[in-house]
Amino acid sequence: MAARRRLKRVASSQPGFLTLKSSLNPTDLVATRRKRVNRNKKKNWNKYSDINDVEEFLQDVRLQERTTGGLLSEKTDDSLFFVDLGQPEKPEPKAEAAQHDEGKKRKGKASRPLRIDLILQRDSLVPPPKDILAYQQPNAKKLRRIAQKAERLAAKGVVPRRQKRLLSRRPVDRTAKKAETNNNPDRPYYDIWGQEPKVSADPWYLQQTGKKLVKRPEKLNQKPSVLPAVEVIAPGGSYNPDFFSHQALLQEAHEVEVQKKKQEDKLERQLAINKEDKATEETNLREQVEGLVEEDENDEEEVAPSKEDDEAALAAIAVTQKKTERQIKKEKAEKLKEQQRLTNRRQTEQQQQLFQLRSIKASIRQQEQKTKSKQMQRKSKQEAQKAQPRRLGKLKFQAPDLDVQLSDELAGSLRQLKPEGSILKDRFKSLQKRNLIEPRERAKFKRKLKVKYVEKRAFKEIT
Repeated sequence: MAARRRLKRVASSQPGFLTLKSSLNPTDLVATRRKRVNRNKKKNWNKYSDINDVEEFLQDVRLQERTTGGLLSEKTDDSLFFVDLGQPEKPEPKAEAAQHDEGKKRKGKASRPLRIDLILQRDSLVPPPKDILAYQQPNAKKLRRIAQKAERLAAKGVVPRRQKRLLSRRPVDRTAKKAETNNNPDRPYYDIWGQEPKVSADPWYLQQTGKKLVKRPEKLNQKPSVLPAVEVIAPGGSYNPDFFSHQALLQEAHEVEVQKKKQEDKLERQLAINKEDKATEETNLREQVEGLVEEDENDEEEVAPSKEDDEAALAAIAVTQKKTERQIKKEKAEKLKEQQRLTNRRQTEQQQQLFQLRSIKASIRQQEQKTKSKQMQRKSKQEAQKAQPRRLGKLKFQAPDLDVQLSDELAGSLRQLKPEGSILKDRFKSLQKRNLIEPRERAKFKRKLKVKYVEKRAFKEIT
C-alpha cells in the first residue's frame, strides 16, 4: 500500500498530471498559527499530522480509475479528444426502404434496455480484485516438495516403496475373463433393477438365517385410492365464473347445507321427549299410593281345565288299550292307499312339467338376468367405494366445506380477489380422502401444573 501511494505521489509531482476536481479551498489560503507539538512521540504522529493533501490526491486518483479506467495523464489524445465535423449527411432512402422504415416505426420504437438492467450494470471501470482464495491449495508447499523429491529420485532411477510393492504383486491372468466377456452388440439387455437376483443357496437355510428376501405383496403395488392427488376445482369457483357454472356450484353447496339440516332435525327428533311419557299428577299419585291399599285375595277366579289336557288324557287311555288284528290290517291298507296316491300325484306333476318347459326356460332366463344385474350393481358399488374414503380409525372422514362466493361477493379482477381457504388444510384433507392417513383431531392441551395468579405490589396499591 505504501509503495502504491509513493508511486501516485510521484505521478502527481510530474508536470503532466491532471486532476478532475480542484482541491483549492479559500480556508486553506488563510494563514493559521501552527501549534507547537512534540513529534518525537508516536501518539502525536497521526493526531497532529496534516494528510488532507494526500487524501484528496488519492480520492482524485480513485475517481479517475472509476470513470476513465486509469489516470488521465497516461491516456492518449485520441482517447480524450475528437474532431467535431458536424452531422454526416444521410443518403436519401429508396421508396421500398422508406416503406420498410415506416412499417418499422408503426410497429413501435426501437427496443431499449430497461431501467432496472441499467441500474444493475457496473458503473466502475476498475477491474475486480483477484480472488486469492480461489488459487490457494491446502498443503500446497508440502505437495510441491513431495513432487520435486519424486522427480529427483526418478532422475536417479530410484523407485519408491509403494511402486515397488505394486510391481512385486503377482500378475493376474486375465485371459479367462477376456474370453468370457461378450462384445456382441446384439446381446439381450440386462436390467439390474428390473430382474431379481439369482439365489443359489438353500431356501431353507436362507429362511432360517433370515437372509431370504421377503415376497412383496401385490396389494402394495395398488394405490389406496383412485382419486388424483390434486383435484381441480369446479369452473364455478373461478374469480370470474360463467353464470350457469356458478349457479350449479351454488346448488351443490345448497344441497350440502340441506343435508346437514336434515341430519340435525333427525337428531333433535330422536332426542325429543314424548309427551305421553311425561309424568302427570295422576301417575305421581298412583306411584305414591302403590302398596298402601289392601287387595281382596278371594276375588281370584278358578282356572278351568284346557282342551289340550283332555286330548292328552284320551291319547293315554287309547295307548293302554290293545289293538285288534282287524284294526292293524285296516291301518296297513290305509298307508298303502296313501302311498299310492302320492306316487300318482308325483307322476301327474312330472307329466305336466313337460308342457311347462317354455315357462321354465323363461323363468331360468329371467333369474340369470337378475343375477347378472346384481353382479353389475355389486361391481359398480365396489368401483364407487374405491373413490370413497375408508374407515381407517375411530373417526369418520368429514368432507371440507365448499369455498363458495355469492353473486354479490364475486370479484371482477384478480386485484380485488381476497384469498380464501388454506393450502395446508387442503393437502391434509386430500391425504385423508385418499386413505393415506387416518382422520384425526387436534390433540387437546392439558396443563400439568396449575397456574398461580399473584397480584403485584403496584397493582395492589392501585386497587
